[in-house]
Amino acid sequence: MTKYFKNVDNWLGGLQWLMYIFINTVVVPITMGAAFNLSQAEIVSTMQFSFILGGIACLLQVFIGHRRPIMDGPSGLWWGVLLALSSLAAAQGMPIAEVGGSIATGLIITGILTVIIGLTGLGYYLEKLFNPSVMGVFMLLFGVSLCISFFKGMVGLPFGGGEGPTEIQIGPAILSFVIVSLVLILTIRGSNKLSQYAMLIGIIVGWPAYLLLFGSDAQLTGGTANSLEIFWFPLGSPAWNIGIILTVVITGMLNLSKQYGSIKGTDPLYPDSPSTSKDYRNSFTITGVMTILPGFLGLVPYSPFVSSIGFIQQTKIYERMPFIFGAAMFFIMGVIPQFGSFFTMIPLSVGCAVLFVSYVQLFGSAWDWFKLVEFNSLNIYRAAIPMFLGLVLMAVPASAFASLPGYVQPLLSSGLLMGTIISIAMENLMNWDKVGATISNNIGKNIEKEEPVNKL
Repeated sequence: MTKYFKNVDNWLGGLQWLMYIFINTVVVPITMGAAFNLSQAEIVSTMQFSFILGGIACLLQVFIGHRRPIMDGPSGLWWGVLLALSSLAAAQGMPIAEVGGSIATGLIITGILTVIIGLTGLGYYLEKLFNPSVMGVFMLLFGVSLCISFFKGMVGLPFGGGEGPTEIQIGPAILSFVIVSLVLILTIRGSNKLSQYAMLIGIIVGWPAYLLLFGSDAQLTGGTANSLEIFWFPLGSPAWNIGIILTVVITGMLNLSKQYGSIKGTDPLYPDSPSTSKDYRNSFTITGVMTILPGFLGLVPYSPFVSSIGFIQQTKIYERMPFIFGAAMFFIMGVIPQFGSFFTMIPLSVGCAVLFVSYVQLFGSAWDWFKLVEFNSLNIYRAAIPMFLGLVLMAVPASAFASLPGYVQPLLSSGLLMGTIISIAMENLMNWDKVGATISNNIGKNIEKEEPVNKL
């Protein structure tokens, strides 16, 4: 064991992993706190437990789960859906505590179902529902839904169910776009090392710039904490809004497919030790537990990050030990209360600007999935209908669904979930590949029948 601690590469690689895990986690509790009107003490607590559970989740997965150096953090899918659900409070006159309480109930139910799926091995069959067309639709709608929320945070509009100004705040908006430009330039034009830390540099530059230009009157202000304080159900006491609970459960099932892809995607990096069914079962079981606990603590559930594949390829750190070092250091950051207090001082607009750039890249992921599908003038509907319907639903105000029964409002008003569900239904109820082949054959026959064109 001593040799691992003496290895400088483990420490340097661990620091890189620490920064990667930190960047993808730190803004999540801040945005959730703003969306659900949490107190400063509650935000500090959720920040600390985001670090603690994040470190624990990474270590559990690398030792007894999928056994790969893949970051386990607040799932982007969960995050986007929970932020979208928070907007129901303001749009439909629903108490924010009822929304948060129903989310907590849904997370606990979903976590239990995920544990059962993991123990029984049913996750493999769920994955079969998600072909490339479904994944393309999902990735595009997912990116759009998150970027809408981040854009609101960038320009100073109310975030989720939070209260605030109804007009764009010119000063913070301009600074946000400057930060976006900086991160883009570093990502596109910077060296590999520089682009790797573009998000972190954006926060380091944007945070003091915000304080210099607008003072300490940020959207969120720092608190002080001398000990680890637990707030049970900070989003709201358990409630039973059936529509919200159903939406949360469906999100959990969709997230399992994303998790399957994150593990399967690392197989080419480790050709000598491909993932086994046991690895998947263990990983899903851990994810179930890491969905139940956030229900009690008001956190976004955890799951493996697909983007870890790109990080491994970029840094060339394939060994597990540096990852273990980084996860352990991240856990220690959460145990120290002062860290949680300090990071809640990050202005919301700065964090949203950095994340906006990060999630715009999901367009590339969607494009990669769509390139695996052979489209033509007829089977284009397999992707166009769910994708455009999802985008249209995102543009419709949530208040417009108030005339519908309360238990279906959360689901039907979510463009991300409805688009994905319709895509799954269309792909599995019709053989679109056969439709494509029929059209291609007919076109080929028509071309053969055409008379040659006389040249003058």
